[in-house]
Formats: sequence, structure tokens, C-alpha cells
Amino acid sequence: MDILKTSTDWARAELLSNGLFALFGVMFLVASLLFWSKGETDIAKAFVFPMLVAGVLMLVLGGGLFYGTWKSLAGFPTTFADDDARFVALEVERVDRTIAQYGTAVFNVMPLMISVAALLIIFVHSPDWRAAFITAIIFLSLIMLIDSNANARLEDYKTKLVSTSSSR
Repeated sequence: MDILKTSTDWARAELLSNGLFALFGVMFLVASLLFWSKGETDIAKAFVFPMLVAGVLMLVLGGGLFYGTWKSLAGFPTTFADDDARFVALEVERVDRTIAQYGTAVFNVMPLMISVAALLIIFVHSPDWRAAFITAIIFLSLIMLIDSNANARLEDYKTKLVSTSSSR
């Protein structure tokens, strides 16, 4: 198995995921614009600012992740050519760190935040706060959706890395 090709394929799939963050960011911005221009009720008007903030955050998140992944992808051939065993060890270490971060942030903290936001919708009757909590739930759910797929890809990538290093 060509580990450089495997790493490159994984990074390209990550670039697609990172693009999804940007796409959802644009969708939040469009929703904000539509609520601003067409919203007639208090709750519709209340969605303008939270959707704007969520859109900007998604764009920043997607852009930052895209840049980081692009930079890693560009460095793969050089690092691999220098020392392929070290490349595999560094990648396994990076993947382990990232999976641990997903375990904490995506699979523990974000579901808790969604639960709190959902409960607060029940008790808070202000349209502004309800719009903010609903937007937060959508925002966090989209991040969880994208990152759960990224986590599965990472685990598969790690399996391939480990099997390659153990077959040497």
C-alpha cells in the first residue's frame, strides 16, 4: 500500500469537509440576509444577528481548517521523502491527538451545549434569545455532523497507517 497516496487521499477528503463548513457558513449568511429583508415577525427579525454570527464563524472555521489541511497536504511529499517511517509515526501521533480532541469537544461538550440550549428555549420567552438558542443548536449540530464523518475518516486513516508501519 502506498502510504503517501493514502495520506493524500485522506487530506483531499478533509478539504471537502472543510469546504462544507464554508458552504454552511454561506447558507447561514444567506438566511440572515433573508430574515433581514423579508422577516416581518419579531422572531424572524431576531434571527438576523445569530445567523450572521454563525455564518461568519462557519466561514472562519472552514477557512482555517482548509488552510491547515492544504498546508499539511503540501508538506506530505517532502516529509515522506525525508523519512517515511518518521512520517507515519508523526501522522499516527497527530491522528491520535485529533481523535482525542473530537472525543472531548464534538462528542461530549457539543451535545451538552445543544441540550442546554434546547432546555433554555423552553424557559426563555424572548424572541432574541430563542433565535440565538435555535441558531446555536443548528450550528453545533452541523459541526457534529461534519466532524463525526471526519472522525470516522481519521480512524480509518489511522488503521491504514498502523497496518502499513507494522507490515515493514
